Parts: sequence; C-alpha cells; structure tokens
Amino acid sequence: MNPTRLVALVAKESLQVLRDPSTLLVAFVLPVVLLFLFAYAVSLDIRRMPVGVALESDTQPAQELAAAFGGSRYFAVHPARDRRELQAELVGGRIRGYVVIPADLERRLAAGAREPLVQVITDGSQPNTAGFVGNYAQGVVAAWLAGRGTATAGGITLLPRFWFNAELESRRALVPGALAIVMTMIGTLLTALVVAREWERGTMEGLLATPASVVEILLGKLLPYFGLGLLATLIGAGLAVGLFGVPLRGSWAALLLSAAVFLIPALGQGLLISAITKNQFVAAQVALLTGFLPAMLLSGFLFEIASMPVAIQWLTHIVPARYFNAALQTLFLAGDVWPLLLRQLAAMAAIGAVFFAIARAKTRKSLEVS
Repeated sequence: MNPTRLVALVAKESLQVLRDPSTLLVAFVLPVVLLFLFAYAVSLDIRRMPVGVALESDTQPAQELAAAFGGSRYFAVHPARDRRELQAELVGGRIRGYVVIPADLERRLAAGAREPLVQVITDGSQPNTAGFVGNYAQGVVAAWLAGRGTATAGGITLLPRFWFNAELESRRALVPGALAIVMTMIGTLLTALVVAREWERGTMEGLLATPASVVEILLGKLLPYFGLGLLATLIGAGLAVGLFGVPLRGSWAALLLSAAVFLIPALGQGLLISAITKNQFVAAQVALLTGFLPAMLLSGFLFEIASMPVAIQWLTHIVPARYFNAALQTLFLAGDVWPLLLRQLAAMAAIGAVFFAIARAKTRKSLEVS
C-alpha cells in the first residue's frame, strides 16, 4: 500500500465525481425526491376513510354512537337509515366499509359482553384497508363505551399504550426505511455504474497496468463514494428531522457509524456487479434487481419479515438493507440501543467482507486474463 498513490487515485476519482452531473444527480437530487415521495405520497395511516353508518335506531345511545363515528378524524361518514342503502355504495367502491347500529342497541347494551353492539362490514378486496377500518371502528365503539362508563368484558378496561411511536404515524417508520433505500441506490447503483463505465471505456485496464496494486485501485475508486454516501446520509437525516418531523432519539455519531458500516456491503456489491458485468446497462439492471428491489421488498421496510414464507425469511438474512433498516428505526424511534445496533453492524460488516473478497478476486483474475 503506497499512501501517495492512494491519495492520487482518490483525488482523481473525486474530480471525476464533481465533473459528472449524473453522479451528483443520483447522489443528491434522487434521494430528496425519494424521501419526499415516501414521506408524503406513501402512507399506512387512515385519514378520512369513507365509511357508511347505518343508523337503524332512534334512541339516544344510538344517536351518540353515530355522532362518535362522525366526530372521528379517521372516518368520512356516509349516513344511512338502512344497511341495504350502503351495500351498493360498498360494491361500487365509494365506501370502504360500513357500520350497522342495530335497532335493538339498548337491549344489547343491557346484555353486556354476551352480544356484539354493532356490525362492521368491510371491503375485503383490499385486505389491509379492510383490517384498518375494522380495527378503527372497534376503537371508536370502545372509546364511546369508556365515555359512558360502561365496563368491558369481565369488568376490565383496556388502556393501550404504544412505545416509540405513540402517535402511530407511519411516516416515522417509513422515512428511516426510505433512508436505507436511498443509501442502497447511492452505494450499489452508483458504484456499479461508475466502475462499469471504466471497464466499458477501457480505462480500467489502463489503471490495472499501472504500478498501483488492486487494493489501491479499488480503495481509490470507492473512498469518494464512501464520503458521498455519508454526506447523503446527513442530508437525508436532516430532512427527516427538520422537515418531516421524525424524531432522532439516538445520536448523530451512531447514525454516521451505522451508515458507514452499511456502505461497506453496498459499495462492495456495486463493485462486484461492475467487475462481473463490465457494462453500464447490464450493471444498472443487475444493481436494480439485486440491490434496490431486495432493499424495497425484503428489508422489512414495507412488509413485515415475520409474515413472509420461511424460505423468504431466510433469504432476507443476506440483504444488507434489512439490518440497516432495523438500525435506522432503532436510532430514530428508540435511541442508541447498542445491544441491538451491534448485531446489525456485525451482520452488515460480514456481508460486506464477503462482497469485497469476491470483487477483489474477480478484479485480479481480470488483470491476469488481460
């Protein structure tokens, strides 16, 4: 390892980064666009969901329960006097479900837990929405009963308490996960494209023919993108905290450490892709298929890993974004919980070491063939 040569290679690659508008676009503009999309366009929260309320009783409790549904910030209520009026609305997709307040509501109240108070019918063609409507409707009924002083089953009153995200805002879970997706794009896609461009233009062979060792060339290529990734992390985290209102309960030092360790497998994967394909178009396709899509679908960002088939759950263990997503959610929502963070950091470092070992071996073989 010659420090002078390494510094010269890093300086050369840094100048190339600054002169390449597409690199700066991917590194700084695309992350901001993605964060805005995930923060505002993607939401798992219910806000003003259209539902029907069939009020089949004129008694005072029935009127109060209907008013409770109308006053909920989660529902946009379509009132009706008969459930049959709402069936066509549900079939036509104009409402996502409806609640039937029966004519014998007072008798059901007197019977206590032996009979259900209301009937909730939801549109099962959208299972997640149907589950949300059903759960929120039950919550409205439970809050109304608590306001009346009515005891629940067995005389037990349930008071839910949510840790780490008391407001249950999906943005607070989505934005940290979006940072993992952004970092995957910067580390894997950008590195694969840039190094593949060198192979495509024939300049990589020229570098390999110089006295610089393979390790020096690889480090010279990757260190500028390592710094670029850390800078993008700071910008993304700053937007998350300052603009999107996501709390950062951990430290900035732990956040940068997690990002730095995640960049090891991300850059190593991009380097490996470029060494194998040696073509920008093919490298971009492979990077999207092996980097971006697994990070989106298999990292726990949008879909719970525990709900996936067992074979897919095992597959997620080789996806670096899985560990980075978990580390980011811990840092943003819980804090510097080091027993959890250290496990995630160790897994990312191990995957990165494998990527770099294979990439180095592949690059050395390419030099021998040439």
